[in-house]
Amino acid sequence: MMEQQKFSIREARPGDIDAMLELIMELAVYEKQPEMVTVTREHFLESGFGAAPVWWALLATSSDKDGSSTQIVGMALYYIRYSTWKGQRMYLEDIIVKEAYRGRGIGTLLMDRLIQTARDKNLSGIAWQVLDWNEPAISFYRKYTKDFDGSWLNARLEL
Repeated sequence: MMEQQKFSIREARPGDIDAMLELIMELAVYEKQPEMVTVTREHFLESGFGAAPVWWALLATSSDKDGSSTQIVGMALYYIRYSTWKGQRMYLEDIIVKEAYRGRGIGTLLMDRLIQTARDKNLSGIAWQVLDWNEPAISFYRKYTKDFDGSWLNARLEL
């Protein structure tokens, strides 16, 4: 039963790739864009655990009370970006908690650990984006900041 489970946060390892990709697909389905996920397993693995990683991740795991069974139930994936005004900053690409585990404080555990990680790395702050229709996510992030900047437009160039 979920009531007898405990949650912990740890750094991602190469063997976690498949579970992480499942979480990414769950998010894409939630955002009604599963066809937009085109990253391959090999590219994802190399980008996070190869010779020159460009992203890092924290994972939320759930364990039975007796510790006999553990599964990945959430993740926060980030990278370091550079602001000419502020210096090095953490960019939170995604924070994902499996639907069945939402509302249990897992997102808070992940976010609190991200904040500590940013402090430990002497970063000047954390930035992220949230879809304007995703009210549960907006409500979650409002616990951390009231500073939502609506003045920037997102742009991208697909190659």
